[in-house]
Amino acid sequence: MKIFAIGDPHLSFGEGVQKPMDIFGGQWVGHTEKLYKNWSETVAPEDVVILCGDISWGLKLEEAMADLDWIHALPGKKILFKGNHDLWWQSISRLNKLYEDGTMCFTQNQCHVAEDPETGLRTAICGTRGWNCPGTDGYTDHDRKIYERELLRLRLSLEEGRKAGADQIVGVLHYPPTNDMQQESGFTRLMSEYGVKTCVYGHLHGKDAYKHGLKGIFNGVEYRLVSLDYVEGMPQQVIPKEG
Repeated sequence: MKIFAIGDPHLSFGEGVQKPMDIFGGQWVGHTEKLYKNWSETVAPEDVVILCGDISWGLKLEEAMADLDWIHALPGKKILFKGNHDLWWQSISRLNKLYEDGTMCFTQNQCHVAEDPETGLRTAICGTRGWNCPGTDGYTDHDRKIYERELLRLRLSLEEGRKAGADQIVGVLHYPPTNDMQQESGFTRLMSEYGVKTCVYGHLHGKDAYKHGLKGIFNGVEYRLVSLDYVEGMPQQVIPKEG
């Protein structure tokens, strides 16, 4: 079993949902076809794929269902996290009743434990949406309230992973874990406190934004940007680590 991650598919297959992504640059031209090809050729049915938010442009669940069905038809078990554009995301209990085969897991305030049937290695996949971190330009008191709420949600998820007795933890955010200056944040402190092996995140698009994302080892945790345009539509193998 392998664990992959990718963020920001920004799908819009729903009837009446018009959001062509190629207006944001050449890297988005044919992005759904590219993602489908890469995913289908890379991911096996027994593998796990983490989706780091911004899944669908649908405003309501009914508008997002075509996108969720499209993901559901792809190989592997999918662990979905909420992004800032996922306005269709409703109660977690309702979402987790959508697919009875267990291959679509919507995650909020809890974790998902994936066990490798061959090695018995248990990986807790823990995370939350995240938010703008202190030190970000224009940071407001409103940002602080959301930031603190997201920290609480991350701790709840990580604590569940710890209680599950997993062998290792993969952290998931939609937003970057730091501000643009890559200064320590509550998110990075929690990732280090709970011994997270690797943290994946998305949200950043375009060359000017990529450079602000924390990458590599920071306080003992590996951070990886996996937004779709950054990884050119290729799901990134997280566990076991490539190379």
